[in-house]
Amino acid sequence: MRGMPFTERLRALPFLGGSAFASVGRRVFPVADVSVQRLTRGRLSLAGTFGMPLLLLTTVGRRSGQPRVTALTYARDGDGIIVVGSNWGQTRQPDWALNLRATPDAEIEQHGRRTRVTARLLEGAERAAAWKLLLRVSPHYSTYELRAGERELLVFRLTER
Repeated sequence: MRGMPFTERLRALPFLGGSAFASVGRRVFPVADVSVQRLTRGRLSLAGTFGMPLLLLTTVGRRSGQPRVTALTYARDGDGIIVVGSNWGQTRQPDWALNLRATPDAEIEQHGRRTRVTARLLEGAERAAAWKLLLRVSPHYSTYELRAGERELLVFRLTER
């Protein structure tokens, strides 16, 4: 599997988009990935095992005012980074996305390096182009979109401050 292109590796693991995996994964993988990344100073991640790029996003809790860290897959787009509030296909928006809408200034950590960023919610043609890019990184986002029902998955562009 190691020599296969990334998208082929993902397609060889169809359970990644399944509802059973999402039910367990949304509880286990974000916490585990944050821990693995912190222990290895960003050198390893669980998502990286499947060739998926992963970052740690720190937002300010919209109610608590406290920092909140979330592990997210992303797509690089020029000088920006695209992230999506898929929430594993649940019908409610993820807290981190609502936090970004309330306070767009955040911080990301990649490979042990921290960068201050500003988030901008994408809409229209810009969102559509970013969505295509995200599907190349993780084809399973299309499954999450279907499971989310009426909820539109929020797509953000993060740019360095």
